[in-house]
Parts: sequence; C-alpha cells; structure tokens
Amino acid sequence: MTNPLRIFVADDHEVVRRGVCSLLAAHPGWVVCGEAADGREAVEKTRQLKPDVIVLDIGMPNLNGLEAARQILRHEASHRILILTITDSEQVVQEVLKAGAKGYLLKSDAAKDLVTAVEALAQHRTFFNSRVGQIILEGFLGGNAPAPKESAPSPSLTAREREIVQLLAEGKSSKEVAVALNLSVKTAETHRSNIMRKLDLHSVSALVLYAIRNNIVHVPAPYAENASLVPAKVA
Repeated sequence: MTNPLRIFVADDHEVVRRGVCSLLAAHPGWVVCGEAADGREAVEKTRQLKPDVIVLDIGMPNLNGLEAARQILRHEASHRILILTITDSEQVVQEVLKAGAKGYLLKSDAAKDLVTAVEALAQHRTFFNSRVGQIILEGFLGGNAPAPKESAPSPSLTAREREIVQLLAEGKSSKEVAVALNLSVKTAETHRSNIMRKLDLHSVSALVLYAIRNNIVHVPAPYAENASLVPAKVA
C-alpha cells in the first residue's frame, strides 16, 4: 500500500487554515499531519513531524513565512515548501525564491489551484502561476541589470536579527523578545541596540517602517482577500 502524502499547513488565520486543510484532506491519499498558527511553531513542528509538503503563509506573527522557510530548509534541505500569500510583487517573489521554496500560490487562486500546486511539489516539481513565472523569466533575462537600491531584507542582518526585528516591530518588549527566543533580557536589549545602530534607526516607528518595507512583517490584508479559502460550512 502506498503511504499517504503528509502535508503540514501554517497560517495564522484559523478560518483560512481550516479551509486549506479541508481542501487538502478531501483529496484521496493525502493527510494533513499537522498545523501551526505562526512561523516559529511551524519550524518546531515540521522538525518533529517531517511532512512531505509544507504550506506556509507569509504574513505570520512571531516568525514570518519567509524566515520560517529559511530555517526549515536549513535544518532539512529536502523539504518541499509551498508559499501561500496575497501578493505577487516582484520583491516578495524574489525573496521566496531565495528562501528555497518550490511553489508560490496566491490565496485568491487557492480554491482552484491548491491541489494542483501540492501535486506538483509531491512529484518534485515546482509550481508558479503565470505572473510569477513572468517575473522569474524577466529576472533570468535581465540578470545583468543593476540591482534595485533597496533589497529585502537587508543582507547586513543575521537570521537572529531578522527574528528580533519582527518581534520588536510587532510591539513586543525586550523582555518578551527574550522569552520568545530563550535569551536573557540583557542579551535581547544588546541585540536591539546593535540592530538600531546597524540600520541607523532612531525610533520604534522607524523600525516598524523598515520591517514593513523589507517584508519582515506584513500589513494584514482585508478579510475578503482570503474569502476563497473559507469553508462553505465550518463545523
């Protein structure tokens, strides 16, 4: 008997997550082996569960989907990750590709394309819609073009510093950052000071703006953006 395809789903909106899980669980031979409501939980659970395919929302709290993808693949490079998002901006697409994800799906297309996307990743293929494919092609053809002045996230930040920027931008105190990352408060405060100095920022509001511009945190989308993923009836 063929083993079922084991899929892990991470999205901070419970209704959306349940909608995605319902679509996937209805497919013969597929099982949803786990769920997470933020990126940090996704990193921890995927290490334990070792799913075949991982579906990650980008705009999750505590640790965004891009950083979660980087950490998951750093631990196990063979994982196949499908990014689920509301935007197909060139900047975000480039970051998704750099992170190592194998698929990119807009939430607005999920109802009709989610199963196809997961099937592609299950067969060790990639999945990108036509708009994303065009961005990839243009990037390949324009490989010698000058890089944009601002890239995201800043290459001068380490993975740990990007985590701290996200937590601070979400309004967490140094003590809360320390608890979330298992650091001492003094170490968290030192990281905060170093980050502000490195980025030449002088206020929390400037840090929040930096985090938004560099896709470290994401402005919540209107509920309508996720409408296609909401189950017709929630038990």
